[in-house]
Amino acid sequence: MYKTIIPLNSYKKNDEHNPVMTYRFGADPYALVYNGRVYLYMTGDKVSYEPDGTIKENTYSNINTINVISSEDLVNWTDHGTIYAAGINGAASWGKNSWAPAAAYKKIDGKDKFFLYFANNGNGIAVLTADSPIGPFTDPIGGPIISRDTPTCNEVTWLFDPAVLMDDDGSCYIYFGGGVPSPDKASNPGTARVAKLSEDMISLEKDPVAIENVSYLFEDSGINKIGNTYYYSYCTNFDVTKEAEKEHGFSKGEIMTMKSDSPMGPFEPCNPVLKNPENFFGKGGNNHHCMFEFEGQWYIAYHSRILETAMDMDGGYRSTNIDKLVINEELEPDTSIGTKEGVMQTKGFDPYREIPAVTMCSQAGISTKQFGEVSKKYGSGDMVLSGLCDGAWTSINQVDFGKEGASGLKVKVTGDGFGTISLCLDDVHSVPFCTIDVDTRGNREEEISAVLDEFTSKITGIHTVYFLFGGSDYQVYSWEFIR
Repeated sequence: MYKTIIPLNSYKKNDEHNPVMTYRFGADPYALVYNGRVYLYMTGDKVSYEPDGTIKENTYSNINTINVISSEDLVNWTDHGTIYAAGINGAASWGKNSWAPAAAYKKIDGKDKFFLYFANNGNGIAVLTADSPIGPFTDPIGGPIISRDTPTCNEVTWLFDPAVLMDDDGSCYIYFGGGVPSPDKASNPGTARVAKLSEDMISLEKDPVAIENVSYLFEDSGINKIGNTYYYSYCTNFDVTKEAEKEHGFSKGEIMTMKSDSPMGPFEPCNPVLKNPENFFGKGGNNHHCMFEFEGQWYIAYHSRILETAMDMDGGYRSTNIDKLVINEELEPDTSIGTKEGVMQTKGFDPYREIPAVTMCSQAGISTKQFGEVSKKYGSGDMVLSGLCDGAWTSINQVDFGKEGASGLKVKVTGDGFGTISLCLDDVHSVPFCTIDVDTRGNREEEISAVLDEFTSKITGIHTVYFLFGGSDYQVYSWEFIR
């Protein structure tokens, strides 16, 4: 007789898809679309505490990792870990911090090569490379690709926040910079830069040039090409006056776009696209975004403070949201809104394959950790569900079992503990469809199978699937339904 497990409460409601990740913070999102998946790279916000245990305000000074997750449907996300980007144990050990990542890939010598750019606080841009979008990432040059010694960059107040454009002809460009040199220059600080990258993607082909007349630039470079037009985007500063609001059409801390028929400019003002998250969720702060296209639809990823609010925190710790990006009749990005509901799932989820257990739409009471030597060394790669306790759970949205249905379930577990895994459908509080025992005592790795039709009929149709956990000290690597 299995004991009754009471599910823990989640930080978001069943009909909410934002934030996309609730077991870690992740800010400054950047999207890379590759082989039918969206990879999100995010600044790894880490909570700091005062000696008395109270939470410190986020100063960003302790951030040296980059979180990476991916999805094939924009609702169910797989955790790929935290890339050890900077600091003594990071790939770029010469750097202190890793802020605001940007990612790109390019075929070099017949193989896809991946590039991850990030800011070493406000003083330069690093680049890491890998053979996979999830790493392992290493430092190919042993120093910054852009620094204060780079021509035209010493005067950039905040030498940070890169964005990368891969153009249709294979040429690549990097955009960066921000800051307000002084109040009298707030309206036109002159600190935005663009440079063409070399063929190797780890050096500059030409010196950076200024992007002219970026009104009230604060931070957060963005770049997209829609049709034949290039859209540079950025976050406005907090010195925008009421008069400037009327003149330019944007407000403080808002994402603004500019457009050009050339990747190097000149750019002219276009449309504001996303007000400060304070307008949607009550708490504001810096506003950081990226715009991306996936399966014919445009989206905007940005960060907010709704997760820390749900956690009853107030320290400026950020999490990533995704909402639909409005494209107007002129094919320009236009005013969009932030929501907790987020975006619609792009397709049903296929359960008849081995799925990493760290794939989820929502969760409560879980954490994740690196699994295997590679991910433990580099921070990203194989991950397992960990920190399990009575009532912890994960969910997968819109799982399509088809008409034939599932008759069995396989789960791979590891660790040194024991407990139970219950399968619930459509409501985590529902009577479990089945419950299986887990026993990994003695540091065993096991594959556990359950024949579902011993308990009831096959699972058919489309359901939200919940895995409800009991016990502790074991980890879950993967699951797979059997027809």
